[in-house]
Amino acid sequence: GAAPGAAVTAPQFPIMAGAGASGRDKRATAAQLKTALGSESGAAAASELRALLELVLAPAAGPGGGGGEAAAEALEWCRCLLSGGEAWDSFVQAVRAYDPATLCGLVWTANFVAYRCRTCGISPCMSLCAECFHQGEHAGHDYNMFRSQAGGACDCGDSNVMREAGFCKRHRIKSNSNVPCVPKDLLMMSELVLPQFIFSLIQHLREGYNEPALDLPSEKDLHKILQVLEPHVSFLEDLTKMGGAMRSVLTQVLTSQQFYKDLSSGVGENACAKKSHEKYLIALKGSGLAFPEDKLACGMQEQGAGTSTLAVQGLAGATATSGQGDSSDEEDQDGSQGVGKRKRVKLSSTTKDQSIMDVLKHKCFLEELLFWTIKYEFPQKMVTFLLNMLPDQDYKIAFTKTFVQHYAFIMKTLKKSHESDTMSNRIVHISVQLFSNEELARQVTEECQLLDIMVTVLLYMMESCLIKSELQDEENSLHVVVNCGEALLKNNTYWPLVSDFINILSHQSVAKKFLEDHGLLVTWMNFVSFFQGMNLNKRELNEHVEFESQTYYAAFAAELEACAQPMWGLLSHCKVRETQEYTRNVVRYCLEALQDWFDAINFVDEPAPNQVTFHLPLHRYFAMFLSKAVKCQELDLDTILPDQEMLMKLMIHPLQIQASLSEIHSNMWVRNGLQIKGQAMTYVQSHFCNSMIDPDIYLLQVCASRLDPDYFISSVFERFKVVDLLTMASQHQNTVLDSEHERSMLEGALTFLVLLLSLRLHLGMTDDEILRAEMVAQLCMNDRTHSSLLDLISLENMNLYAGIIPGSLSFESVLSAVADFKAPVFEPGGSMQQGMYTPKAEVWDKEFDPVMVILRTVYRRDVQSAMDRYTAFLKQSGKFPGNPWPPYKKRTPLHPSYKGLIKLLHCKTLHIVLFTLLYKILMDHQNLSEHVLCMVLYLIELGLENSPEQESDEEESAGGQERCHDSWFPGSNLVSNMRHFINYVRVRVPETAPEVKREPPASTSSDGLASSQNSGTAQVFSLVAERRKKFQEIINRNTSEANQVVRPKTSMKWSAPGATPQLTTAILEVKESILSLLIKLHHKLSGKQNSYYPPWLDDVDVLVHPEIPRYSHGDGMTAVERILLKAAVQSRLNKRIIEEICRKVTPPVPPKKISSAEKKTLDKEERRQKARERQQKLLAEFASRQKSFMETAMDVESPDADIAMEVATSEQHVSEAIYDCVICGQSGPSTEDRPTGLVVLLQASSVLGQCRNSTEPKKLPTTEEEQIYPWDTCAALHDVRLTTLQRYFKDSSCLQAVSIGWEGGVYVQTCGHTLHIDCHKSYMESLRNDQVLQGFSVDKGEFTCPLCRQFANSVLPCYPGNDVERSLWQSHSNKCMQDLVQEVEDLQEQLGTFPSETNLSKEMESVMKDIKSTTQKKYTDYSKSPGSPDNDFLFMYSVARTNLELELVHRGGNLCSGGASTAGKRSCLNQLFHVLAMHMRLYSIDSAYNPWRKLTQPMQDKNSEQLPEVPVLYRDVSSLLLIQILTMPQPLHKEHFTCIIKVLFTLLYTQALAALSVKCSAEDRMAWKESGALKKVGGKKTHRVLSDYYGVYSMLKKHLVNPDSVECYLQQFCLPFLRITSLLQHHLFGGDLPSCQEDEEFTVLASCLGLLPSFQSAHQFTSASCLDWPVPAFDMISQWCSELASFADRNPDQVKALLIQEPKWDLPRLLQLPENYNTIFQYYHRKTCTVCTKVPKDPAVCLVCGTFVCLKGLCCKQQSYCECVLHSQNCGAGTGIFLLINASVIIIIRGHRFCLWGSVYLDAHGEEDRDLRRGKPLYICKERYKVLEQQWVSHTFDHINKRWGPHYNGL
Repeated sequence: GAAPGAAVTAPQFPIMAGAGASGRDKRATAAQLKTALGSESGAAAASELRALLELVLAPAAGPGGGGGEAAAEALEWCRCLLSGGEAWDSFVQAVRAYDPATLCGLVWTANFVAYRCRTCGISPCMSLCAECFHQGEHAGHDYNMFRSQAGGACDCGDSNVMREAGFCKRHRIKSNSNVPCVPKDLLMMSELVLPQFIFSLIQHLREGYNEPALDLPSEKDLHKILQVLEPHVSFLEDLTKMGGAMRSVLTQVLTSQQFYKDLSSGVGENACAKKSHEKYLIALKGSGLAFPEDKLACGMQEQGAGTSTLAVQGLAGATATSGQGDSSDEEDQDGSQGVGKRKRVKLSSTTKDQSIMDVLKHKCFLEELLFWTIKYEFPQKMVTFLLNMLPDQDYKIAFTKTFVQHYAFIMKTLKKSHESDTMSNRIVHISVQLFSNEELARQVTEECQLLDIMVTVLLYMMESCLIKSELQDEENSLHVVVNCGEALLKNNTYWPLVSDFINILSHQSVAKKFLEDHGLLVTWMNFVSFFQGMNLNKRELNEHVEFESQTYYAAFAAELEACAQPMWGLLSHCKVRETQEYTRNVVRYCLEALQDWFDAINFVDEPAPNQVTFHLPLHRYFAMFLSKAVKCQELDLDTILPDQEMLMKLMIHPLQIQASLSEIHSNMWVRNGLQIKGQAMTYVQSHFCNSMIDPDIYLLQVCASRLDPDYFISSVFERFKVVDLLTMASQHQNTVLDSEHERSMLEGALTFLVLLLSLRLHLGMTDDEILRAEMVAQLCMNDRTHSSLLDLISLENMNLYAGIIPGSLSFESVLSAVADFKAPVFEPGGSMQQGMYTPKAEVWDKEFDPVMVILRTVYRRDVQSAMDRYTAFLKQSGKFPGNPWPPYKKRTPLHPSYKGLIKLLHCKTLHIVLFTLLYKILMDHQNLSEHVLCMVLYLIELGLENSPEQESDEEESAGGQERCHDSWFPGSNLVSNMRHFINYVRVRVPETAPEVKREPPASTSSDGLASSQNSGTAQVFSLVAERRKKFQEIINRNTSEANQVVRPKTSMKWSAPGATPQLTTAILEVKESILSLLIKLHHKLSGKQNSYYPPWLDDVDVLVHPEIPRYSHGDGMTAVERILLKAAVQSRLNKRIIEEICRKVTPPVPPKKISSAEKKTLDKEERRQKARERQQKLLAEFASRQKSFMETAMDVESPDADIAMEVATSEQHVSEAIYDCVICGQSGPSTEDRPTGLVVLLQASSVLGQCRNSTEPKKLPTTEEEQIYPWDTCAALHDVRLTTLQRYFKDSSCLQAVSIGWEGGVYVQTCGHTLHIDCHKSYMESLRNDQVLQGFSVDKGEFTCPLCRQFANSVLPCYPGNDVERSLWQSHSNKCMQDLVQEVEDLQEQLGTFPSETNLSKEMESVMKDIKSTTQKKYTDYSKSPGSPDNDFLFMYSVARTNLELELVHRGGNLCSGGASTAGKRSCLNQLFHVLAMHMRLYSIDSAYNPWRKLTQPMQDKNSEQLPEVPVLYRDVSSLLLIQILTMPQPLHKEHFTCIIKVLFTLLYTQALAALSVKCSAEDRMAWKESGALKKVGGKKTHRVLSDYYGVYSMLKKHLVNPDSVECYLQQFCLPFLRITSLLQHHLFGGDLPSCQEDEEFTVLASCLGLLPSFQSAHQFTSASCLDWPVPAFDMISQWCSELASFADRNPDQVKALLIQEPKWDLPRLLQLPENYNTIFQYYHRKTCTVCTKVPKDPAVCLVCGTFVCLKGLCCKQQSYCECVLHSQNCGAGTGIFLLINASVIIIIRGHRFCLWGSVYLDAHGEEDRDLRRGKPLYICKERYKVLEQQWVSHTFDHINKRWGPHYNGL
C-alpha cells in the first residue's frame, strides 16, 4: 500500500512549498486528502496531513513572521481541510443538522441584558437570554431584567438549574429522540486536524509568555499575543456554535491524554516543539507557589518518610527558580515586619495541603489551555470559548475538575493581578456556571476534594495579609488578624473565591459533607478567627486623629462576605432534628477557637479600656448555631453551653460593643473622626444587623439567662461607666466619665437593658412574626416604597433561615396585612411621589413597638420620626391629644430555654437601681431626663408583666421589714419589693454636698446624720463590690483554690475613690417605697397634688380586666397609672398599700427646681415664641409692601393658583400705576429717570412649531416601520410658506407678510414682582461677588427673584403710564369709520422720534438686546440680505405674536374659559408691547408701501420693480395687526384699535372666501354662481370681478352644499385671528374676557371686539354681518384680486397653493409612549445610531420629535457639543426632553443647564426604577406624563424643577 501513497504525494509538494496556495488549490488538496484517508492507504495520508499542518501552523508564522496574513492563511487551510474541500458554509449547515439542541448555553459578557425568573429558578444564579425568556411563558412570575456584571450563560434547557416549565419553545424538546447518527466521514477530518490546531494555539501561548522580571507582567506583550491569537480563538468559538456534533469532537480532542502525550511532550526531532516545551516548564515552575524560606523549611521537616523524595525535590526546585520572583513580593507587603514574626497557622495535614497549593500536572490539552488562560489573566475570548463548550456533558465534568485542580493557581494569579476587578468577574463568570449545579458540585466534592481545596486556598490567601492583633494585651498577644488596609481586603479581591464557597455551600449534599468533616471545621474556624477582633479602634483622648482611615468598610464587607454568608449558608441546612449533630460539631469547634482566642489575647476578666472592635465572627457563629439548635433542632441548650466562666468571658466583648455604641452616640469618640460613627451605623444597618447586632444581643441574652443576675446587671452599669451616678446623694464624683456624657450614657445603659429584656427575635418568635415586626418597625419610621422595604428587611439572611424569598407570598401577605398602599401622586411644586406603603391605623394602635424601632434605626432622628408619626396618629384618631410616651407593647412568650432571662428583672441589684433613679428623678437631681424615667418605668412594667410566680401575700408577716437589716430589699421578687419601705440610706458624698452641712436637729430618730441607735438600718450599696463578690463566687465554683491565686485583680482601679474632694459618709432619711415614689411622681408629672386616685375604688372591674384601652396610649402619668394598676392586680397587699399612701395627704412636693433638661425646653419655648413674633412682624411688613406676595409664592409651586396680575390691572382710581420694589421695599411710580421693571425670564421656545394639524398625537416609534417625519409640523409649514413667498416676491415685503418665531421664538414670562432697575444692578453685583453659585450663571444675567426665588434672566422696564387716560380711551367715540381710518394713517405717518437718552430708554434698549440674544441667530435671520432692518422689524412683531400664541395655547387653544386665566398673571404683554413699540417706531415704513393704505383705499397699480410686493390676500392678517398696532404712537386709543380690527377683518374674510372657493370642485362653483349673489358684499359685480380675474367663484348663500358647513368653515378660518386680537385687547386695555360655550366663541369674541354692533340671536347669525367696509367692498376686493391676477399670469401653479392657509392647529403634544417600557427598551437599547452607526453606550430618544441620539457619546460630537445638547438646540431652541433608554428616566436640557426630571414609567408598586437596577416590568404613568407635557408647554421647567446643574455641552 506504499506506492499509491507516494503517487498521491508527489504533485502536492509544489503547492505546499508556496504556503499561499490559491483557494481552489487548497480545496483540491483537501478533497484529495479526504478521499485518500477514506481509502486503505489512510496511514500514509494521515502522516502527510500532519506534515502539511505542521508547515501551515508553524508558530514562526505567528507573531514573528508574516503576522496577521499568515494567521489568516492558516485558518483558511484549516477551514478547507475540515470541510474536506467543500464550501465552508454548506459544511457548517451539514454539521448543524446533527445538533441535539437541548441546552441554549448562549454565553454573554458584562453589560449584556439578561433575565432572571425566581419562580422557575432552582439555583439563585439562574439566568436566561432575552430570546429564551421571551419565548418561555413567564407571565405573572417573579422575574426581573438585569445587566450582567460579570457575564454569564443562558440556562434554558438545564433542568439542574431551572424548572422545566420555564424552558422556552426551542429547548423543550427532549434530546436524542429524532437526531440521526453522525456519518463517520463528515467529521473525520476534524478529528485529525483539530488536535494539531489546538496544539499550535498552545504553542503560541507558550512562545508569547515571558516570565515577568519583577512581578510586573508586561501587559503590552500579553495583549499583543492575544491580539494575534484572536482569529484562532474566534475560529474555535465558531466551531462550538456548530452544535453538539462538533462539540463532542472538540471535547474528545481537548480531554484525550493520548493526543497530548504525542504532541506536546517535547520529545522528537522538532526543535521548535522542544523549545516551546522548555518555555512551558519554566512557566510552570515560576507559578509554583514558593513559601518564604522559613515556611518552606518547616514544610520539609514535616514531610515524613511516607512522602516520595520526588515531591521534596520538586519543592526545592520551585523555591530555587522563583526565590527572587515570588517571595520578593511577600517581603514587600510585610514592610519592616520580617516574615518570621508572623504566626504560622498550622494547616490540618501539611503534605496534603502542600500538594493542593503547589503541584500542577497537565495531562491533556484542556488542562494546559486553562493553565494559560489563567496565566494570561482570563482573556475574554478564551473564557467565552471555554464556556461555549459547556453544553457538552463530558466536557462539563472534565472542565470542572480541571478548574478545581487549578484553583490554588487561580488564587495566586488573582492576588498578583493588576486588574483584579476584571479578572474577578471573569473567574466568577466561569465558576458560577460550574458550581451552581448541585449534581456537578457533589461529584467534584467527592472526587476532587473540592471543599478541602477551597478552604485551604482561602486560608492561604488570607495568610498573606495578617498582622499582630493589638486587642487587650498588646505586648504578649499571640493572636493575628487580617490587616484591613491591604489591597486584598480593600479591593475585595477575595470575593470570587468566597462567592464560589458560598455557592457550593448552598447545595445540601456539599454542606453536609462540610459539617461532618471535623478537620475542615477546625480549618474553617481557624480562617474565621483571622477576622476576630480586626480593625481595632482605640479611643483618642487628647487630640483629633490626623488621618481618618476609611478601612472600616473593608472590614465590615469582609466579615459579612467571608464569615457571615457562609454561616447563613450552613445554617440553612440545619433546619430539622436530624441535623443536631452538625450543630454540635460547629459549636464545639467554635468554642475551641474562642478559647484559643481568649488565651492568645491573654484575656482574664476585664476588657482593656477605650478600645473596641465590631468584629467578633466567632461569637456570632456560636450564637447563631445556638439559636438554630433551640429553634429548629429541639436541642437542649444546656447540653451545648460551656461553663459559667466561659460564659462570663463570652459576654464581655459583645457588651463592650453595646457600651461603645452608646459612647459613640454620646460624642465621646469625636476625636476619632467621622469614621467611628460610620462603624456604629454600619453595625446596625439593614444589610449587616442580622449578622452583627442581632447575634450579639442574642448571645448576651443567653449569657444573662445563665449567669447570676446581680453580676450581670452590675457588669452592664460598670461597662456603661455610670456606676458612680447611681447614688442617692445629690452630688457625686464620676471617676471614669465626664458629667456632660453621664446622662446619655445612663440612657444608653437603660435602653440596652430594655432591648435585652424585651427583644424576642431569637427567643421564641416565629419567622412570620419576625418578618411582621421588622416590617412594622420600618414602616413606623417612614412611609416606604416596596423596593426599599425589601432592601431594609435584610432578606438575604431571612430567606436562608426562613425560606422567605423577596416578593414571595409571605412577604406580600404580611405587607398587605400591616400597610396601606398610597398610589403615586404628583405634588404641585414638582416633587414626584413614588407609590408608598404606610402603616394601617390598627398597626399604630396595637403593634407600634418603639423597642424594635430603636434596634433598627441607623440615625437617631428616625426614632424621633417614628414618635412624631405616632403622635400625629393619636391626635388624628382622637386617642390622645398631648405628647405621648412610647407605648408599652406586650411580648410574645419566651421559649422555655431562655426563662432564666426573667431573673434579671427580679434581682435586688436592678431594684436598687430603679429605686435610686426614681428617687433621684423625684428630687430633681442633675443629669436625669424624661427618657431615663421612661426606661425605668418600662423596666418596672416588664418586671410586673413577667413575675416569676404569684407570691402569696399571707407569708409576709408584719415584722418582715424589721427582719432584714443587711440588704435593701427582703426578697428578689419585684412585686413584693415594690411595697418595701426603705428608711435610711448611708451614702458617700463629697464634703461640699448639701447633705453634710445640715445641722442635726434635736430629735435624732428621724435624723439625717443619725445617732448610733438607728444607723443599723441605713442601707449601703456598691455595685462594683457586689459584682466582685459574685465574680469570686462563680470563679470558686469553677476552679480550684490553687488556680485562684494567679488571677490578677486587674480592675481595682475602678473602685478607687476620686482623688478630688474627700468623700465622707452621710445618712439620708428616705422613708419611701417604689410604690410611694411612683405615686409622688404622678403628682409631680401632673403638677397638682393628690392627682392620683386608685381607679378600682370606683370600679372594681378594673382589677379583673386590667387591659383597658385608655391606658395603652398616653404620657408619663398614664404609664404610672398603668404600672400601679398592674401592681395592685398582682397582689392584694400592694393594693392596700397604694390605697394607704393615697389616703395620707401627700406632703407638699419640694418646690419645683427646674431641671436643666426642662430649662432647655422652656428656653426653647420662649425662643420659639419670640421667633414667631419676629416672623409675624416681618410678614406684616411684607404684606403691606406686596399684597400678592403669598399668592405669587404659591404660584411658583402650582401653575393653577389664580391671581389677577397686580401690575397690569391696578385699581382704577389711582392716577398713576404704583410699583413696589422687592429689593429696597419702596413703592412709587416708574419714572423716566428711575424706571421700575418686571422680573422676567426670557427663553427661546419651539413649542409652537411642534403643533400638528392632526388631533391624534404621534407615537414614539418602536419598530422599524413606524417613523416620524417632521414635515407636517407648524414650523415646517410656515418655513415652506416663507421660502415660497421669497422666491416670487420682494424680500422686504415678504418679511412683513408672515410671522416667524414658531421655532426659536422668544417667550417672556414673569413672576409678577417688580424692582427698581438700579436696585437690580446692585443685586446682580452682589450675586457676582458671592462665589457660591446656585446652579445659575450670573454672567449670563441669570438670577432668582429676590422675593419668590423664581428663576429669571432679565428685567422688563415698565412704561410710565397714566391711568386716568386709560379710562378716557375706553369711552366709545362716535367718529365715523372714514375719519378713524384717516386718523390712523396720520398717526402712522408721524415719524418715531429717537427718544431722549433717559434711563428708561437705555433699559428698553438693553432688554431688547437681551430678547434678541435669547434665541440663536438662525431663528432671527430670514432675509436674503443679511443684517437688513427688515429682519429686526419682523423679529420684533413676531416676539409679540409668539407670546400671544403661547398664551392662547396655555388657555387650551381657545378663549372659551374667559377671565384672566392662569397664563394671564404670568404674562407681561403690556410692558413687552411698550418696549417693542418703542423700537418698531424707529423703522418708518415708506408711505407708498404702507399696508394700511392698501387696505383702506384703492390705489393705482405701479408695477415698476423687478419683484412685486406680496399681494394683500397672501399676507398673514395677525401679523398685519401687530405691525399696525406696534407702529402707532403709544398709548393707543381704543377707537383706533377697533378701527384697525374692522379693516383687517374685511381682508381676513375675503381670504376665507378665497380659500374656500379654491377648496371646492368646479361643479360646486358653478352651482353656487348660479344660485346666489353677494348681497352683503356688494352686489353682482363682485362676481364678475373675481371670476374675470381667475375663475374663482365666490359665494355666500347656497343651497346645494350645506350652507351651515360653509358658515362653519368661514368662522373657523377667522377664529384664530379673533382670539389673538381679543387677547391683545385684554392686555392693552384691561377688561375681562367673556366666557362662553365652544360653539358661540365666534359671536362672543366678535361682539367683544366691537365687530358686531348689535348682538343678533345665534340662529340667523352669519359671519358676514361682522363686516364693516371703509370703502365699497367691490373696489377693495377688485384691487386685491388684481394683484393676484398679475401674479397668476407669471406663476399659475402657485396661486392656489398660497391662498390656502392652515389656520387649524392642534395643541402641541409630546409623542405618545407605549404602555409597557419593555417595548421601548427592546427596540432602542440595541439600535444603532444613524450618525455614527454604532450602538450607543447611553442611548436616548427625544420625546418631542423621536430622534435617536447618543447621550455623552464622543462619536457624534460636533465642535465640542455632544449630540443631545446639539439636538436640544436644533429641535427645541435650547430645550430638550430626552428619555434615557438604559435608565428609564427623563432628562431636561434647558440652555446651558440640565436636570434629571424623573421617570414616567413606574412598576406595579408605583416606583421608579432608575438605571433599571431592579429590572421589574414598568408601566406608563399617564398623570406624570401629562405633567411633563404641561411643564413643557407652559415653559415652567425652570421654576418647578429644583436640581439643575451645568452640562458643559457634554451630554
